[in-house]
Amino acid sequence: MKRYLYLSAFIGVIAAFPASAHHSTTMFDHAKSVTIMGTVKEVHWTNPHVAIYIYGTSGEVKEPTLWLMEMTSPGNLVRAGGWSRTAVKPGDKVTVDFSPLRDGKRGGALKKITIAETGKLYTADIRAQERANLEEQPAK
Repeated sequence: MKRYLYLSAFIGVIAAFPASAHHSTTMFDHAKSVTIMGTVKEVHWTNPHVAIYIYGTSGEVKEPTLWLMEMTSPGNLVRAGGWSRTAVKPGDKVTVDFSPLRDGKRGGALKKITIAETGKLYTADIRAQERANLEEQPAK
């Protein structure tokens, strides 16, 4: 019986490694911040991560380019302050601050997004999701 218990524990530990690696944010350069302005193309409000596609321009890229903004889960975004499935919609004009991908591709970890029409700001700092009172943190 002990042998089966040890084997079950070992399998449980091995199975946990891929799940923890999946949630790494090392592909983003959190020391940098990039701002783009553009129009929301798509919003994927799904687990395990919400994604927003934006046609936008930055200081470096003057032609509108498709950017992929990655975030945490829908549940974490709701708890982060004010997010909902319809908070950001296709067609919205937005300004986005994010940590870029280290490989230079057009995308990153969304820190905050501001809807141009309403001025409404939503934050989605992946690294800060567990901090208390996230919505009250000053914008960087």
